[in-house]
Amino acid sequence: MTLAGRAAYRDELTQIAEYDPRILCLEADLGGKGHPFAVKHPDRFFNVGIAEGAMVDMAAGLAEGGYRPFVSTFAPFAVLRAAESMKLALGYLGAGITVVAPYAGVSGGWFGTTHHCLEDFAVVRAIPGVTVAAPYGEAEMRAVVRRAAVTGEPHYIRTGRNAAPLSLPWVGPEPPVVNWDVHGAEPDRTCLVSVGEVGTELCLAVRRSLPTLPHAHLCYLDQPHLERAAAELAEHYDRFVVVEEHRQAGGIASALALLLPGREVSSVNAGESWPVHGGSHEQVLDELGLNEAAVWAALAPHEVPPHGAPATPLEQEDTE
Repeated sequence: MTLAGRAAYRDELTQIAEYDPRILCLEADLGGKGHPFAVKHPDRFFNVGIAEGAMVDMAAGLAEGGYRPFVSTFAPFAVLRAAESMKLALGYLGAGITVVAPYAGVSGGWFGTTHHCLEDFAVVRAIPGVTVAAPYGEAEMRAVVRRAAVTGEPHYIRTGRNAAPLSLPWVGPEPPVVNWDVHGAEPDRTCLVSVGEVGTELCLAVRRSLPTLPHAHLCYLDQPHLERAAAELAEHYDRFVVVEEHRQAGGIASALALLLPGREVSSVNAGESWPVHGGSHEQVLDELGLNEAAVWAALAPHEVPPHGAPATPLEQEDTE
């Protein structure tokens, strides 16, 4: 059975800790009963309660002492409530802390606006020296966690709640800078660029209707990785549609637009409105306009949706 990102993180970290005594796990009241790390390594597991800034500060001291702490809490509380601690510890001090942030985007739909996080890329990517990753699927999550444990470098790892997709295949020990899901020989085609769980799911859904559509998946999203990704993307295509569960401001599309001068970069994102109604993840995404129809609408000037593909908002209006 494929594990969701947050469960894969816990399982992988528990396994790594078997042979690396430096690995510590800190959580801000998210551990729950039967946390695998707490069961296997109770002397290296710390539940600090809802004190996210203090948790990062504790991790900074532990990292200075030679440990490799992994800290986890809801994305909004990691990135926004503990922002100053993250900036100073992971950025200024370069402490080898890995922050794992589940419930990113609006994946905790029923929890409401206070528990949503559509701003994390904008915040964390602005801190130099932090490797930023948004794994898609269990295999990617495990690979990113292993990388963080081995390198001991500052990492921010974003994931959702319960989504458990199959990772896109790749060759090598960790996901490539650009993972080409499909790569044709037509430079005039529009290339989809997927970011995170929702962005990748939407791109794959569109490709099921249009299998020849080029699609590049990005797992690592910090500036150095994006610079390398942009250079590789620019070798093959001139038009890109970036799909991400993030606000337009400070998102990956805006970063790639700066790195791809002369190319056309469009964005399908969660917009600038506040999700004020509770619901499932999909319901909140629909309220924000981040769905398959939005991807087709972004492709519309260059790619004709095949018969049976979800109608764009304009097409829906015409048929009512």
